[in-house]
Amino acid sequence: MKKPIFTGSCTAMVTPYNENGIDYSSMSHFIDFQAENKTDAILISGTTGENATQSFEEHCKLLEYAAEYNQGRMKLIAGIGSNHTETALAYAKEAESYGYDGLLMVTPYYNKTTQSGLIAHFTYVADRVSTPLILYNVPSRTGIGITADTYKVLSQHPNINGTKEASGDFTLFSKTRFLCESDLNIWSGNDDNTVSMMAMGAKGVISVASNIIPAEVSQLCKACFAGDFLNAERIHMKYAGLFSVLFVETNPIPVKTALNLMGMNAGIFRLPLVEMQPNNLRALKSILSSLGLI
Repeated sequence: MKKPIFTGSCTAMVTPYNENGIDYSSMSHFIDFQAENKTDAILISGTTGENATQSFEEHCKLLEYAAEYNQGRMKLIAGIGSNHTETALAYAKEAESYGYDGLLMVTPYYNKTTQSGLIAHFTYVADRVSTPLILYNVPSRTGIGITADTYKVLSQHPNINGTKEASGDFTLFSKTRFLCESDLNIWSGNDDNTVSMMAMGAKGVISVASNIIPAEVSQLCKACFAGDFLNAERIHMKYAGLFSVLFVETNPIPVKTALNLMGMNAGIFRLPLVEMQPNNLRALKSILSSLGLI
């Protein structure tokens, strides 16, 4: 049995940018906001943090800053994904040197390797660091998914702790749970799947929505752990429209736009991401207004 790196709610943090780079003042406010609202863990430089647009130096500086500023208040996960295995390892070693609790490693995009290649890619990094890995399966973004049989092989590695499952494929989730049992912890990678997945044994969620509603996502997870699925369903249904509209355009465009509308200064986007389309912006504003968030 592998003890999960964290249980409950982990926020996939946005990265606030301005014309000069990362806005560290705003980043500190976002970290405080999560800690004050009882978030269990934060993910730095993941997809929601626009890590694909960061230079190696910028990425590492952000990881270092977040670790120092967090001061142990929440568990820390570092995004280390790359389509170049050696680059992923370099990110992993940097994060390890800053004391991160876990490393989130997405399937290699664009290269689109085989399942054997995925095993080699993840194993290469897991063999060379002591900080545990969380795999990340999001085929809608990367073009390749992890199969249940591949999960089974990877779950035998002592340094692969679990996976962020964002495929939305409940048959895959169920088969993976059956094959891997307690050798692989699973977290929901989609806010709208959290209650259903936790009912089947997931350890929580790595959430986009918790950038905006951290207390509520934390409460949803606690309700699931307590077996109070009526309350979990109530929370889910209240925010189901928000969960949906946050993906009406490519993440993190809607969530950063929402934070800006809420006066929380998530800053600008880096190309190729751009401002929301007017019709989608209207839908986002409507949902935020109905929830009393703006």
